[in-house]
Amino acid sequence: MMVERNDIESIFSEELQWIKDDDLRNKVVSVWKEAGERGKWHSIADAPFTLLIENSGSLTDHTKRITKLAKVVFDARDESINCDYLIAGALLHDVGKLLEYEKINGKYVKGEYGKKFRHPVSGALLAKELGLPDEVVLIIYAHSHEGDKLERSPEAIIVNHCDFIDFEIKKTLV
Repeated sequence: MMVERNDIESIFSEELQWIKDDDLRNKVVSVWKEAGERGKWHSIADAPFTLLIENSGSLTDHTKRITKLAKVVFDARDESINCDYLIAGALLHDVGKLLEYEKINGKYVKGEYGKKFRHPVSGALLAKELGLPDEVVLIIYAHSHEGDKLERSPEAIIVNHCDFIDFEIKKTLV
């Protein structure tokens, strides 16, 4: 076994506690674990945030930032927004990058699977396969440009915008 559940739980310890539903929390960890194994990662912490920016930092740090931003937006709103779905979707929005990227000759590149399915698609498919609710699958699928033609839920809107805030800031500061 390459990726351990307790490593994932340790990396996302604070954020996972924001999901009140034990079953949903466990499924979020299971999706990260399965993506790590299928992508043949030794640790999910090795994956880069993006291939579009040199030295972009780690995917897990980006994921933690997005989840924290999403939680701040949730806390500032009065509307009925499902916090469990929001946090699960934020934690899983980029999980498909573990299937999209691979390391070849010491360099991270888009792998063969990633050339066919960008991470919003592969992450959503994996989450659906592992039994996550459609509301969370939608957040994963719709967090990037793939979702621009869809009617995003309030939770999906939050994750989409938080993701682009982080990406644009990172791009600007390089």
